[in-house]
Amino acid sequence: MALLEVDELSVRFETDEGTVQAVDALSYALEERQVLGIVGESGCGKSVSVMSLLRLLPESARVSGSALFGGVDLLRASNSRIRHVRGAEITFVFQEPMTSLNPAFRVGSQISEVLRRHLGLSRSAADARAVELLDLVRIPAPERRVREYPHQLSGGMRQRVMIAMALACDPKVLVADEPTTALDVTIQAGILDLMRDIRERLGTAIVLITHNLGVVADIADRVLVMYAGRKVEEAPVHDLFAHPQHPYTIGLLGAIPRPGTADRDGRLREIPGRVPSLTGPWAACAFADRCPRADELTHSQVPLLREVERDHLVACFHPGS
Repeated sequence: MALLEVDELSVRFETDEGTVQAVDALSYALEERQVLGIVGESGCGKSVSVMSLLRLLPESARVSGSALFGGVDLLRASNSRIRHVRGAEITFVFQEPMTSLNPAFRVGSQISEVLRRHLGLSRSAADARAVELLDLVRIPAPERRVREYPHQLSGGMRQRVMIAMALACDPKVLVADEPTTALDVTIQAGILDLMRDIRERLGTAIVLITHNLGVVADIADRVLVMYAGRKVEEAPVHDLFAHPQHPYTIGLLGAIPRPGTADRDGRLREIPGRVPSLTGPWAACAFADRCPRADELTHSQVPLLREVERDHLVACFHPGS
């Protein structure tokens, strides 16, 4: 049985312009010790899909479907159960640590608060454990760093503090939302290496939310590609990179900067067109207006997910590399 099973998850928001279908019938499974990469452009529903599981969205969100975790449907669990899950069993590392860390408190006290609240540790035990956690995430001189404020740390160190807080209660699942955004390449590599180490040493499953396919290739076991709120492709990471099936996935891979990928005028390749509005129900493929393979069928029906190769799913009428 999978550690987390999400089935037909949908999230919508009622706005003055109409109903925004942020996530539409998303299903996936997360296995123990697995790294699942969720990939797509900004606004495709990556973060919303995961935040909805733990009720981190505003009250205006309308969520349906199911999400089984430890035999409990998170979408129907009590508020007390959800508070426990999101504090100790499924934890988040958010995109920008400076907005997640409190600038008025030392980093050690912020980690200690998590330990005291969820594990009931004494102040002295929590403070000692905070030092151990900073050491676990490879922050040098952790005894000194626990006494520092967030603004005194580099961006990479702040991200490591966020990871330390997320690991404080030994969670089963770590959700990392764009954990390497705004970090230079060297620091990115260090964060990814740390996450690999966490998976191997602690057995923690990881959901990695990112728009960076290079990051996914470096760490993920399985990749889920989203477009306009829907899953358009899912496969083991090596299969997806070797044999992408959906034109959107192929476009994303083609846009990765590397030697020889620029056009004659030196411009990097891009996917033409714009992401469609998420208001109103779909009557055709959401990618149709940007797709080089689009035809009458693409513009008149919504493609369903199907298995085109073993364990390789794609929602496309004309799949293929």
